[in-house]
Amino acid sequence: MKTLSLIIITFNRRADLLELLEDITRLENHGYLKEVVILNNASTESFNDIEKWIDLHKNIPFKYIVSEENLGVSRGRNYASKFATGDILFFVDDDVVLEDIFLFKKVIDSFSSPEFENRTLGAISFKVLYSSNRQIQINAFPHKNFEKLKDEKEFLTYYYIGCAHAMLREAWIKYGGYPSDFFYGMEEYDFSYWLIKNGYCIRYNSEVQLLHKESPLGRKPQEIKLRMMWVNKSKVAWKYLPRIYFYSTSIMWSIEFLRKTNFNLKHFFKAWKEIISIPRLEKREPINKHGLLYLRKVNARLWY
Repeated sequence: MKTLSLIIITFNRRADLLELLEDITRLENHGYLKEVVILNNASTESFNDIEKWIDLHKNIPFKYIVSEENLGVSRGRNYASKFATGDILFFVDDDVVLEDIFLFKKVIDSFSSPEFENRTLGAISFKVLYSSNRQIQINAFPHKNFEKLKDEKEFLTYYYIGCAHAMLREAWIKYGGYPSDFFYGMEEYDFSYWLIKNGYCIRYNSEVQLLHKESPLGRKPQEIKLRMMWVNKSKVAWKYLPRIYFYSTSIMWSIEFLRKTNFNLKHFFKAWKEIISIPRLEKREPINKHGLLYLRKVNARLWY
């Protein structure tokens, strides 16, 4: 039987994390759960009550780690995953709600499916609902063709969503971890394209559902984070896709950046300075023809 490592990266969300930990204690285990790895990503508020709570629940295999610096999303997940020993790495945000008591078994069973398109299943994205109204969170749906696929039980796709996903640990180890310079955003695309390039596939499974405390109104985009996403998406396109998609991604994201930031020219020009240097600094590792065929078959959106 495969085992599961649940991994949580937290930063200044003590109350949300405590509720999540309480959810975990209510889920059926039966030996599925190898450990719960919690990385305190240099939170500035006290987590003493969290640490005391963990000490009182020794029946759950918690591994609580504190980082002295904010590692960001990519480096944080890279660091936390080093403490995970399960066959499957199950990442969830610290503001999700876990209601399904059979969640652990369902996640593991998701990887027992046969190969798809002669590809091994490398990662799975799950159904994410807003906790406030239980509607599907569109920006946590792992395909851009939401209207066509929203009611599907499962389908093959080309990327997964960060707030709730699982992956084969053996594939993750081969990959070597997210790029260390991706402080925020688009690291999931990097690993997704690596998986596709290396003969794996990615699947969406709506049978596993989680609630997310993000507001249906969304979060106001921060200029710095949006700039990071734009630059990182351009890096991923340059690294894995035909060159035309690097140019289209860079240009179309620049338009979106101006629109969402009310023409913040300071960060606009700073981003372009980074993007122009990508061909000189970043090595290309393009997806092979079989990978490109897979991307076309799952109707991947590659232009931006």
